[in-house]
Amino acid sequence: MSIHRDPWDGMPMTTGGNVTGDLQSHFAGFNVQAMPFIPNVNAQPFVPVGTSGGGEHQHPQAYYEHGMGLPPGLYPNQQNVNRMTPSEEGEVDSWEDIASDEPKSVPSTSDVITSSEVLGQPSSETTISDSTAIVSNEPLSSSPNNQEETYTSSDIRGAQAMEKSNSDSQLKTKASNSNQTSPSSTPLPKAKLVVAAPQRSEADKENVNIVFIGHVDAGKSTIGGHIMYLTGQVDKRTLEKYEREAKEKNRETWYLSWALDTNLEEREKGKTVETGRAFFDTEKKRYTILDAPGHAGFVSNMISGAAQGDIGILVISARKGEFETGFERRGQTREHAMLVKIAGVRHLVVLINKMDDPTVKWSEERYEECKTKLTPFLKTVGFNPKTDIYYIPVSGLAGTNLKYDVDSSVCPWFEGSPFIKYLDDFPSIPRDDGGPLKIPIVDKYKDMGTMVIGIIQSGTVTRGQQLVVLPNKTPVEVLSVIRSEEEVHAGYSGDNIKLKLKGVEEEDVSQGFVLCEPSVVCHTGKLFDAQIIILEHKSIICAGYSAVIHIHTAVEEVQIVSLIGLYDKKTGKRIPGRPRFVKQDQVVVARLETTGVICLETFNDFPRMARFILRDEGKTIAIGKVLKLM
Repeated sequence: MSIHRDPWDGMPMTTGGNVTGDLQSHFAGFNVQAMPFIPNVNAQPFVPVGTSGGGEHQHPQAYYEHGMGLPPGLYPNQQNVNRMTPSEEGEVDSWEDIASDEPKSVPSTSDVITSSEVLGQPSSETTISDSTAIVSNEPLSSSPNNQEETYTSSDIRGAQAMEKSNSDSQLKTKASNSNQTSPSSTPLPKAKLVVAAPQRSEADKENVNIVFIGHVDAGKSTIGGHIMYLTGQVDKRTLEKYEREAKEKNRETWYLSWALDTNLEEREKGKTVETGRAFFDTEKKRYTILDAPGHAGFVSNMISGAAQGDIGILVISARKGEFETGFERRGQTREHAMLVKIAGVRHLVVLINKMDDPTVKWSEERYEECKTKLTPFLKTVGFNPKTDIYYIPVSGLAGTNLKYDVDSSVCPWFEGSPFIKYLDDFPSIPRDDGGPLKIPIVDKYKDMGTMVIGIIQSGTVTRGQQLVVLPNKTPVEVLSVIRSEEEVHAGYSGDNIKLKLKGVEEEDVSQGFVLCEPSVVCHTGKLFDAQIIILEHKSIICAGYSAVIHIHTAVEEVQIVSLIGLYDKKTGKRIPGRPRFVKQDQVVVARLETTGVICLETFNDFPRMARFILRDEGKTIAIGKVLKLM
């Protein structure tokens, strides 16, 4: 018996002899009477699950579960759709493009999906459109049981999340109905998913960042703690607990400062080491208190606090001898006023504290003496005495003239507003909600994820937004936005916020890093030209001189590579020739190089990230601004 294989099915066949039992059992299962297969050339085109004939959308669930992205029926007659995916940088309009006064392309109301809908927030209406059709008021299709099926905002968010795995694939539409054949025409233009920038609600109060500065023991933390108590942020029971603990340590007058000085070391020594942060509200505004350290050894921490401030609160002591100590050449009153001006603070409120001290007794003469000595110096720093400075006599320990008007029997000569009322009546500070997002990082810690703290210098940040951490260029996702210790949907320009980030470890983030949108990032570099004013230095400064640069919240070592030109301080004109050295009170344009890569901008583009301070051996030696990036 010889065996060969049938070319049709590959089963072994016999040419002679008896068939074995095993072979018979195999053949018994075949239906030899079956009809031959004849293709149906008139059959309807194949339609994937989730769509009905004609390409109309039926239900998106199958697409989401299998990672197939948005169903083709969602955007009729379109070959490709520009979607918000983390891997496709630059395809989604930034907040600047959407919210600016003159956008590149102004979409109609029906062409916009609001960010609240994309991020899963409730919305009264969701509208999706393309260049040829608008699908909004009518149902997209009907299900077999004649019930309407519509897209929800969570469906859109789910589609975007699943699209990450196959963002490079393209979905092609089918024929709209059986009467039309599938044309092989040129592809239609892309339909762009436009996300409107979240707008401030009318109930959302303006946030004002106030930074307390001044010489050590002037009463900055005490005033801040009393404000927290007067505005209801610290209850009476907690304050009584602080008072008992302070008496046990023979520090009876320190208990109010403990509302801000939460560190055990700060409480024991009575000195603020790091910039404290607290929040309080009034009927008109929200406030962030930034309590900067006053000791000369912690000026570096004070600078990072000043970089976040909108209004500077200079606290001085009216007590005999204390004002003079703080205001003399080595006192911190002078240095803090200068540093806060360089950091970008334009307005200064001077609180003349301890007016109830036995050496003062609310004396008008002492108040005027302090005012007369301070005003000329503040004018040289750059503050206009008529428009930028406001003096208020207060008592931080007693709370006098902080929230309520001082009694005329105590201080009959002062007729101005108390401190909090003056802040409430202060004109609104201009903000740039529609600008490119820039969040310099002040601090970071780990709490069920990577947490960063910073102030939004421009732009708007929302929960679920894709950002990048510079200068490392690490892509991250915002998991939550926390403002005033409460989680919110979005943070706006000027808000002091905490962000929980996904995609980066806490040790990979440092102070001075900046969060930006992937499509509009800030500049990074090491080499730049800058204008420098030498404030105080005993000897000459030549090329090769090294110092520490403080620019926004970043701190880095820097070296002067070369001196480009010297300028006359009075006329502002350049002196011919290249200088070989520069000395105190001179203005020079120099080329600087930092040890590591930092985030920075030119002064013309973004002043807040262009001003800097040079310090060496614990002293401020120069101030400057970035002119050109190399």
